[in-house]
Amino acid sequence: MEIAPRITVDEKVRFGKPVIKGTRVPVDLILGKLAGGMTYEEVMSEYDIAKADILAALRYAAQQMAGEEVKAVG
Repeated sequence: MEIAPRITVDEKVRFGKPVIKGTRVPVDLILGKLAGGMTYEEVMSEYDIAKADILAALRYAAQQMAGEEVKAVG
């Protein structure tokens, strides 16, 4: 099932984690690699995905964070 442009979930693929459509590459893996310092080009080459896939992963993560509610306690 497509949950966002270029992002799908299927309980039979990576335990239902969001992945790049048509691949088994999880969104969180892409985010982690970018956060770890890999360039777009390195991620694209290593996982055989397009720049649009990386941007879709970033967009999806941003949307998820926008809906997150954090309350300061103290």
